[in-house]
Amino acid sequence: MSQFISVFDMLKIGVGPSSSHTLGPWRAAEQWIRFLNTAAIFDKIDGVRIDLFGSLALTGKGHATDYAVLLGLSGADPEHIPISNIDPIINDIKNNNKLQLNNEREINFSLENVVFNKAFLPFHANGIIFRGFHKGKEIATETYYSIGGGFIVQEEDHLKQEIEITKKNFPFPINRAIQLEEFCKKENLEISDIVLKNELELRTSGEIDAELNRIWDTMLECMYIGCHTEGKLPGGLNVKRRAFSSHEKLIKDTTYTNHKEWITAIRSTEVKFREILKWVSCFALAVNEVNAALGRVVTAPTNGSAGVIPAVLMYYLVIENHEADFKHVKKFLLTAGEIGSLFKKNATISAAMGGCQAEIGVSSAMAAAALTELLGGTASQCLVAAEIAMEHHLGLTCDPIGGLVQIPCIERNAMGAIKAINAAEMALETDPEEVKVPLDKVIDTMWETAKDMHKNYKETSEGGLAMNVGFADC
Repeated sequence: MSQFISVFDMLKIGVGPSSSHTLGPWRAAEQWIRFLNTAAIFDKIDGVRIDLFGSLALTGKGHATDYAVLLGLSGADPEHIPISNIDPIINDIKNNNKLQLNNEREINFSLENVVFNKAFLPFHANGIIFRGFHKGKEIATETYYSIGGGFIVQEEDHLKQEIEITKKNFPFPINRAIQLEEFCKKENLEISDIVLKNELELRTSGEIDAELNRIWDTMLECMYIGCHTEGKLPGGLNVKRRAFSSHEKLIKDTTYTNHKEWITAIRSTEVKFREILKWVSCFALAVNEVNAALGRVVTAPTNGSAGVIPAVLMYYLVIENHEADFKHVKKFLLTAGEIGSLFKKNATISAAMGGCQAEIGVSSAMAAAALTELLGGTASQCLVAAEIAMEHHLGLTCDPIGGLVQIPCIERNAMGAIKAINAAEMALETDPEEVKVPLDKVIDTMWETAKDMHKNYKETSEGGLAMNVGFADC
């Protein structure tokens, strides 16, 4: 079955530091609350236990998985909760051993009720079981899986939750890159045009523009916050924020008062080649420092890789085209989302399943294709750019030190952004007819590599840098 994945599925607003380990469990908690209400047992629940399995347990503390679940059970929405409210909610639970279930009913609850189980459930590396009790008796048990990018499924019905994409309900049913390329050639349209026509089957043009505007504004604000916040990141590694000092050197004496004036101010500065590299890195670092501090970011396609796409889009806006406006942002995000969906359908965007190639590699491919379109490349050249970007991330492991989305994760966003720009430039000089490796083959190879990769290198912090570099070395 061909599956429809919207650009708004690939680009979701949420709280850091991880889409699979924070946003996914948060959404799972919300879904469990809905289940309790549907089953008419919400009012009976007087006790809750949450079991985290596999990667969710192994790196759950560093990814704030326990906090995410508690926030979801408390009725907080990751898209809209003021970031300043997170600590008070968690501290209230810690100090009073009480949980405001869905912000409606107070029940007894201890942090020990979140149990970290290192065993892996068979269906997916990120398993979570919610158990509800009434007078000591377990009356509600549901298992969810956080499969990357904030997506959650239940084993028995996940296929029912997918939207089938066929000619009957969408003008351009796409499951593979070759299909996308053929539609573009046949209709003489760009990738973003094809994506938009499919999206219009679900939303009005005004709704699409409004949501893309909100996504871009969140990205821009996130970069702005990261560039204007100094200090150290939470979690124990004492990692110093670098975007602040880098930005301070680059922006010099330019004046502005908010994130929208900021982008105009950057456009007015004279930028040389080395400074371009520094600016792109600064943008990417800024986003993922905000992400690491439990700030609000856009999954693109994950939180751990959230910095690549905004950094490359900012590169286009402040370096390549000072006249660019929302229509360029829209094309970029639509194209990026579609490329990400190809990886989601045919491989994975979960580091717990495929290592960091599934996050930074995919985000770099998404950004490379989108930038290529804005720079005047054909649809075929966009796919070449995505292929180049992913090809040079194949085999990249996920081995976060201390289970924190900081080292090497933050720097990898800067590297992924630079690679995306490089891939776009190479693709623009490439004749697609002479390409030896199509994007579909690279996606297949990535999935094969993911399956062959040792589990220690799939977001468990049991291999690589996580084992060879201790906290003291940081």
